[in-house]
Amino acid sequence: MLNKLKKIDVSMILILLAFAVVSTLLVHSATYGNPDYANYDLRTVIFYVLGFFVALVAALFDYRLYLKAWFVLYGFGLILLVVVYLTAPEINGAKSWFQLPGGLQFQPAEMVKIILIITVAYLMGRRQGDPLRVRQDLFVIAAFSFVPFALVMIQPDLGNAIIYLVIVLGMLWIGNVRYTHVLLGLTIVVGSLMVFMFLFNTYNQQIHDYAESQHKLHWYERINGFINPETASDKEVYQAQKAKIAIGSGGLTGDGYMKGESKNRKFIPYPYSDAIFVVIGEEFGFQGAAVVLMLYFLLIYRMIIIAFQCYDMRGSFIIIGIVSMYVFQVFQNIGMMIGLMPITGITLPFISYGGTSLLLNMLCIGIVFSVKVHQEKYELNA
Repeated sequence: MLNKLKKIDVSMILILLAFAVVSTLLVHSATYGNPDYANYDLRTVIFYVLGFFVALVAALFDYRLYLKAWFVLYGFGLILLVVVYLTAPEINGAKSWFQLPGGLQFQPAEMVKIILIITVAYLMGRRQGDPLRVRQDLFVIAAFSFVPFALVMIQPDLGNAIIYLVIVLGMLWIGNVRYTHVLLGLTIVVGSLMVFMFLFNTYNQQIHDYAESQHKLHWYERINGFINPETASDKEVYQAQKAKIAIGSGGLTGDGYMKGESKNRKFIPYPYSDAIFVVIGEEFGFQGAAVVLMLYFLLIYRMIIIAFQCYDMRGSFIIIGIVSMYVFQVFQNIGMMIGLMPITGITLPFISYGGTSLLLNMLCIGIVFSVKVHQEKYELNA
């Protein structure tokens, strides 16, 4: 066990400790003076302590055990998604969370991310580096990916559903997929987006009325506010506009810790969660945002280095799936705060408040550690 712990990437541990400090300070600032969110900063510290424990325990287990049990994990994940949809109460228009004692919540869609990564890594690993075939490989991967995607969409949880797609596409990109298949896939994606935007604008009022009748008007408002910001109502663009104003007011150095005016006057919804980047931009300015982005760059860089050093391609696939997830979540969360992406419920990894997401992110890091720790064993047993 001690030999395994010595092989854990120390630089990644230091980066995660830096994230823990940054997250705790930002959550404290975002929730200060609001009794509804009392002790969220203390909870963040507790979740990080538990998260480091989860990561270290996961690192001690050979990642190939997860691959051997991929079908059991996949089935377990689907059961959780079905049960949460059938039994969970509706929160913010979605049935996505189990209510736990102590006011805590558990979101199965977060756990299914790593389960999907393990599933796709196993399916791709069967080819052992040979080009992926359409019927025997791509169709099978698409089928296994579509089921959790559909179950999350009906909750509805568009943010996590999109992350599932990004994970699979990122893994396929390094899975020796043929360039003709990549070109075909890109054509389908771009074409589908163009058709969607055309139909959305053509039948805008009908979509609005249907969404309102189904009590899903917030979906319409988010999409319409992004596609048609010049004609959207003040309500539809409120969060995006307030976020850009707050970030822009921070300038180069920011207003100072806990001195963000927009945040303190409660103009920013969910500043401790989805909109925590607004707190960074407003209180620490461009310099603070650059530091946070550098931490992400260093973390992802270290994971890619470990992926390159793998003897087992399945380990590389797992890490690239995790990297794809983190890259998109960071891009989406920051992009929606500065007007580049539509507003979704995707949080900023390792910084936004959230017990489920943080623990599962740390579990993912633990699996990355496991891939690194067990490479020598793989070489000896090859």
